[in-house]
Amino acid sequence: MTDAQTYPVTLDEIDALAERADTVIKRLRERVFAPGTQKALDLRFNVRTASEMVGRTEKAIRDAEADGRLPTPDKDETTGRRKGYALDEVNRMREVFGTLPRRRDGDPATVLAVQNFKGGVGKSTVVVHLAQYLALKGYRVCVIDCDSQGSTTSIFGLNPDVDVDEEEDTLYPFFRHGGPPSLHYALRATYWPNVALIPANLGLYDAEYEFAARMLREQSFVLDRLRQGIDTISDQFDVIILDPPPALGMISLSVLRAANALIIPAPPNNIDFGSTAHFLKMMGATLNELSEHGGPRGYNFVKILATKMNDQKSAHVAIKRVMEAVFPHDLMQSVLKDSAEIDNATANLMSVYEITGPATRTDTHKRCRVYLDAVGREVETLIRKTWPSHHAALRKEGVL
Repeated sequence: MTDAQTYPVTLDEIDALAERADTVIKRLRERVFAPGTQKALDLRFNVRTASEMVGRTEKAIRDAEADGRLPTPDKDETTGRRKGYALDEVNRMREVFGTLPRRRDGDPATVLAVQNFKGGVGKSTVVVHLAQYLALKGYRVCVIDCDSQGSTTSIFGLNPDVDVDEEEDTLYPFFRHGGPPSLHYALRATYWPNVALIPANLGLYDAEYEFAARMLREQSFVLDRLRQGIDTISDQFDVIILDPPPALGMISLSVLRAANALIIPAPPNNIDFGSTAHFLKMMGATLNELSEHGGPRGYNFVKILATKMNDQKSAHVAIKRVMEAVFPHDLMQSVLKDSAEIDNATANLMSVYEITGPATRTDTHKRCRVYLDAVGREVETLIRKTWPSHHAALRKEGVL
């Protein structure tokens, strides 16, 4: 009796399941990525908010507009009132007033990996919101999507199945033998000012197999290929955020070798916390093993971020206490709590920072922004501590 006769579910049935699932994904993406549409950022800031973001008074902004240093803002044709400032206009103000918070010559670009070998821990949520938080502050950010699922790519407005060619737009060509000498070919501007993206799609998965084959022949090349590529573009950015696949594979290892800082998202439940403990053990063993072939790698900071925290669940509260006891210096003070706002935004391939209008006045939205902003501020401070040019300002702020 053959396997096909023994088992009622054959490969044909599995292929059919995959096709049906793919149909659902396509319908979801067709709804979000309607033909002829392009994702845009609709955020507008009134002069009061703009002055807080820029670090100058409202009068200083109006004076700069009056004397021509800044353009006169657009006005509503009906009401005659200012429409508000877009983010790129706020950044123009920062340039005029010299308040852009960027790194200076001699400060190393931060290459931050949001890494955990387990899926479903909030990795892509942290990547997207952290990138957008830093962009709102005026930093130049590059997001490199290393995950073939392309979740981060989707949220940044690209349909991985339609808008991204793995042979031209992803990391895949760079990892191949005789690939491009730099990563400039893959950089894509996004609808977010100051955020560039190197996208991903399912084709990137093939790189895992090619990596494994090359590892036998060119171990050091494979291990540090991504780091070398990032070196070719790092002068254009303050922060480069890596979104690796949720698995221990060749791309994940190259991410660990390329990063100089790590954030490890870990929900406070038994399964995810246990997986994070295994991840830390595996990461340590793997990095030690890799150091024998490619040299040691260290990090400016490694922090564990509690994600998907629910204060109403006693188990979450108990495990969070354990995390605080076990990682007293390694656990971030801020917590990314479980929020329907994040779930609802993600369902529409959006971030919480992109929501506008009446929805921003709900208590749910306000609470979620508090959590996200707290995470962003803490990571921003960790990054600035690695930049010598920021140390004097940090001392004034009482941080150093």
